[in-house]
Amino acid sequence: MQLTLETKTHWDETWWERLGPIYREAFPHGAKPEKVLRSMLNKGVACIHAGALDGEAAAMAITGFSGPAENKRLILDYMAIRRDLRGKGLGAGFFKQIRDWAAGESQVKAIIIEAEAEDTEENRSRLKFWKRCGFIATSYVHQYIWVPEPYRALYLPLSAGFAVTDDGQSLFRDITSFHQKSFRGH
Repeated sequence: MQLTLETKTHWDETWWERLGPIYREAFPHGAKPEKVLRSMLNKGVACIHAGALDGEAAAMAITGFSGPAENKRLILDYMAIRRDLRGKGLGAGFFKQIRDWAAGESQVKAIIIEAEAEDTEENRSRLKFWKRCGFIATSYVHQYIWVPEPYRALYLPLSAGFAVTDDGQSLFRDITSFHQKSFRGH
């Protein structure tokens, strides 16, 4: 099974009707509200990616860019696979398609994600997934003032020239800047 990837840079209500249930199911607490996501796409801050399987919505992701053009990074804000399709390798395949889109069409130097850092079985499982996808975990644990759980940044270099020279704090400057742009005006 392989998903078909489609990417949009503007809000599409028809798409959201198909992808919204996947998003809400995967992120029932603490996720960005729909009006913020809509604004992010309409302001050009983010892209929405859909993974279809036999014409049905099976996966979704929200991404955004950070950094100057010569060192552009992709922030993978959310990625989810429909619950009934999890555990079949679709997540890794969907991520690979997003990675290839980022490296090729968007000329991104690295992909950055943040993952909950609390030591729980679910978080360990997510961390293992991202490491299998090639991500490198940083040692720095970031505590936001607006959410209770701590986060750790992970990155995937897509260019030989990309390097993280600190414990991961610099990645959180990118992530925080992206979040600030996302919520600006709300």
